[in-house]
Amino acid sequence: MTNNKQHMLSGIRILDLTRALAGPSCTRMFAELGAEVIKVEPATSGDMVRGISKLRGERSLYIIQQSLNKKSLCVNLRDPEGLALIKELVPHCDAVVENFKPGIMADMGLGYDDLCELKSDIILCSISALGQTGPLSHKPGYDYIAQAYAGITSMIGEADEAPHIPLAGIGDVSTGVHGAFAIAAALLDRARTGKGQHLDIAILDCYYHCHEINVHQASGSGGDIKPMRAGRHLSYLCPAGIFTGSGGNLVLMGFMHHWPDLCAAMNRPKLVDDPLFATDAARLERRDEVVQLIEAWLATFADVHSAVTTLENHGIPCAPILSVEETLSYPHLVERGTVRTVDDRLAGEFQIPGMPIKSSAYPEEPDYRAPTLGEHNREILRDFLKRSDVEVDALVEAGVLASGEY
Repeated sequence: MTNNKQHMLSGIRILDLTRALAGPSCTRMFAELGAEVIKVEPATSGDMVRGISKLRGERSLYIIQQSLNKKSLCVNLRDPEGLALIKELVPHCDAVVENFKPGIMADMGLGYDDLCELKSDIILCSISALGQTGPLSHKPGYDYIAQAYAGITSMIGEADEAPHIPLAGIGDVSTGVHGAFAIAAALLDRARTGKGQHLDIAILDCYYHCHEINVHQASGSGGDIKPMRAGRHLSYLCPAGIFTGSGGNLVLMGFMHHWPDLCAAMNRPKLVDDPLFATDAARLERRDEVVQLIEAWLATFADVHSAVTTLENHGIPCAPILSVEETLSYPHLVERGTVRTVDDRLAGEFQIPGMPIKSSAYPEEPDYRAPTLGEHNREILRDFLKRSDVEVDALVEAGVLASGEY
């Protein structure tokens, strides 16, 4: 069963040749906004993530999170007959999304020029770690590989220790969103010009795009400023970072125009005009002293919650540092659907991240479900390629098509 309700992208069809996280994140944005996404999975085991997060029997919770409202077509891409089926599908689609290693699509006869012969205005979005061009483009890679090349990893962790990595798919998911935006823009452009295009979206580029001040300060200072990880606190504004309170930690941003409010909260009004603390530059020179001052004040509270309440009452940006487990029941996150509950037909009920796009015209869709492997083989071949049940059965018997219970 596929949801047939109207949504923002109803009528758009995406041929999804992606796997893992960056590519599926891109096509997931389309699927959750109502587009018809045909997820092509290699026979016989499907997307590699179907083997991950099997916490409820053999059903992968990972594939559920990334595949809501998608259709699964499981086909042997190494079989010429299987590859021919994919080529037949191209004219029925608005865009093709892939995240193979650069060059693989062309080797398969599915490069951009090949696709244009099948559908002249096709949009191809190629997602990769390091890009389709450049000296590094031939390298295989994942999120953290691109993160390292982008100079992002060097900014995470304590200054005198080896860098850290975040245990979240920040690069992959943000690249997927960049890809989705690029495809949406290309669809608008095609409506105006009648032409398709090839989009080259790299995790490396998306990570580098996340630098706020690091790049322009290093360049603009002629190299005098050398951005580097600074542990728990920002290196260019003060106070801003992670502070220790009673029984836990919190994030506090008391810089610039928030400094007088923080001084008021601490009942230290004289610090506002004290030349040793009046500006961010002055406070940065004495950052350790500022941190000690704030943490001594935080220690007067019974717990972090009490300190956060006082800070909030003075209009100071702050937050408790929630664990993942705590987010599952945190009222704001639950009410907004930031944390959402899905009820999978095989895995049952559990929570996953919600859809970040909230629309006044279209409510949250609670009925989306993830496909089992090859669940829509027969439907897709019948509806788009006009194959009979007998012909589909023959393809299954020949090993061109495959399916699974999970």
